[in-house]
Amino acid sequence: MEVIILIVFILGYLAITLEHSLKIDKLVPALMMMAVAWALVAIGIDGFENWFDSHDSKLIPLAGMEHEGRLHLMESTLLHHFGKTCEILIFLVGAMTIVEIIDHFDGFSAIKRYIKTNKKRTLLWIVCILGFILSAIIDNLTATIVLITILRKLIEDKKLRIWYAGMIIIAANAGGAWSPIGDVTTTMLWMNEKVSTVKLMEFLILPSLVCMIVPTLIASFMPTFKGNFDSPPTPENENSKGPFMLYLGLGLIVMVPIFKTLTHLPPYVGMMLSLSIVALVAELISARQFSMTSVDGRVDGEDHHSSPTFGALSKIEMPSILFFLGILMTVAALESLGMIFTFGQDVQNSMSSNLFVMLLGAGSAVIDNVPLVAASMGMFDVNDPAYAMDSSVWHFIAYAAGTGGSMLIIGSAAGVVAMGMEKISFFWYLKNIAWLALIGYLAGAGVFLLLG
Repeated sequence: MEVIILIVFILGYLAITLEHSLKIDKLVPALMMMAVAWALVAIGIDGFENWFDSHDSKLIPLAGMEHEGRLHLMESTLLHHFGKTCEILIFLVGAMTIVEIIDHFDGFSAIKRYIKTNKKRTLLWIVCILGFILSAIIDNLTATIVLITILRKLIEDKKLRIWYAGMIIIAANAGGAWSPIGDVTTTMLWMNEKVSTVKLMEFLILPSLVCMIVPTLIASFMPTFKGNFDSPPTPENENSKGPFMLYLGLGLIVMVPIFKTLTHLPPYVGMMLSLSIVALVAELISARQFSMTSVDGRVDGEDHHSSPTFGALSKIEMPSILFFLGILMTVAALESLGMIFTFGQDVQNSMSSNLFVMLLGAGSAVIDNVPLVAASMGMFDVNDPAYAMDSSVWHFIAYAAGTGGSMLIIGSAAGVVAMGMEKISFFWYLKNIAWLALIGYLAGAGVFLLLG
């Protein structure tokens, strides 16, 4: 049964990569392979010999366990993975909605006004540096959303814009690797006391910077980024509340990790608080009025869709969110059967830790880095001083998993979001951006190993 489930994953993955050829949106195979994979797990539950305990990151034998006990274990594992996945998705929904509310008030025009250049090369460096810095503060997902939204205000040519979007993915993933809140994998390592904030920054700031600078430097000499671009004309009637909503929205996003530190609640709770405050201010600014006596709830021809909050919710990338759900939950099925853990152990036993981590980073471009990092935390003996807290191997894993996903557009959350927002083709990214991401990944890894 394990082989059949693996085949389902491979076929689903191929369907995702051939999205444009098959003319089927990538969320369809993602959701289908998730449902089929877990259905096969349920059907073959009595035939499995081992199960991966995600709480303790270890394999547990199923021999002698009754059918009802196996079903209960499967259901609790499914609920655990679904809960962890939804934490990420709800966080993403909140961030996307705040960004759309800011855009409703034309808030990103405030940043656009600071970008005076019309040179393609200069703009490339500006967005990559912004991506590197913002992703460390507001995480790589949100940074990607913000910067692509700004790009839409600056560049009308979609063919040119997707080049910048591809470079933003590299920069955002590099920036997220050296911050405990910059990427979900670094957050996992931080929360599981594998790394500390100060040491993470100390170990990874320079490798991550090199990972961003090298591809950007190479790209700046490419024909695509030579010459000037035509910026759309600035609207004469800009919203006066735009800058205020921009600073409020980004400020409240930055407050999310502070909220988590103070309350020890998951980040999505803080994001929902930030969203509620932004939505409240947006509603007050819009000066909407409600009729308590109107039968259809309309006032002067308005309905709830005129609300900035409802408008923002209608614009968020739900296909990307559902795609993310399908990918994460399918890999969770493979992880639950111990396939990822066993594979990791076999590979680790046949090579050095550094080479293993390098390959893990490359693997994160194909398989989501979240379950890979989760599995890697159980691959090493924590009683061995070599794998204690702030050991170099944990920091190397944070770097590799965070930046390795840039090599394929579906290898990171930032890539998935960019793919959905700009409808970037898998093969276009593979042909034009993947090699730049690979050079940056290897350059940063080389710096890490030299410094270590």
